[in-house]
Amino acid sequence: MVVAGLPFALPGRFWRGNLHTHSDESDGALSPAETARRYREAGYDFLSLTDHFRAEYGFPLTDTRSLRSPGFTTLLGAELHAPRTEAGPSWHIVAVGLPLGFAPPEPGESGPQLARRARAAGAYIGMAHPAASLLSIADAESLDAAHAVEVHNSLADREHRGDSWHLTDVLLNRGHRLHAYAADDAHFQPQDPPDCTAWVQVRAESLDPAELLAALKAGHYYSSTGPELHDIQLHGDQLTVQCSPAVKVLVTGGAPGAQVRQGHDLTHCTLPVAMFRRSYCRITVEDAAGGRAWSNPIALGPSAPARGQPCFDRTS
Repeated sequence: MVVAGLPFALPGRFWRGNLHTHSDESDGALSPAETARRYREAGYDFLSLTDHFRAEYGFPLTDTRSLRSPGFTTLLGAELHAPRTEAGPSWHIVAVGLPLGFAPPEPGESGPQLARRARAAGAYIGMAHPAASLLSIADAESLDAAHAVEVHNSLADREHRGDSWHLTDVLLNRGHRLHAYAADDAHFQPQDPPDCTAWVQVRAESLDPAELLAALKAGHYYSSTGPELHDIQLHGDQLTVQCSPAVKVLVTGGAPGAQVRQGHDLTHCTLPVAMFRRSYCRITVEDAAGGRAWSNPIALGPSAPARGQPCFDRTS
């Protein structure tokens, strides 16, 4: 049975893109044009430049419309900041799909309030690198405008804080309606790790920015640092996964433990999900080079809108 809400059986194709990137409009090393060129030449189909929306940079909302070309497009965005989290002086909030002219933070406007305003303006809201920001569960629960959590951040991975699945799983188990995405947070500075190393694969019928944005909000994507996910189907209490050659396929989710298949060049396997039947599960695929791909979470429990729906659909 096709898993409702997951992208694999939807019309269109997958488009590869990055949702968290910086240029020299803030603290990146390259111009917007050069940044877009690097991603285009690396095989990406779209890019969101999310420069730091701070006073020190003049509150840039980098206009990348002129960088669009046949076969490559951009989504306007920014990384929003406002005081403060439990451990840090400011929030880091990815907002993709912002309109030009989005107003800077008002005096006294909190991070959650700023995110709500951005979402009301039409943006897809991501909780940026929560592990690197040391977000607490109270912080994360207050960011109620978020569509998704940035579960992998390649830049933060250099300090071993690139993975934020633990916080995401806690939030999902508490009933928060969230998807999950990966990004490289590239700045192209000499000391940084390699760029173009984490992305989303968004299912849409075209590269039209409005279609991509709608698909992101609906959770019609998966994330990767290498492998491809080709299909996920649910048959009773069994999930069938098809993917590019892998050495490990895991089902994890809203209960401790995992179901694991290991081997060489795995491209098809079936795993039981009964241990997650009261909550949700998700798929992780790992390849021989250590790259991983992640599905969005899939709700299975009685509190879900319907068995097999993605956790958790926020389409507005």
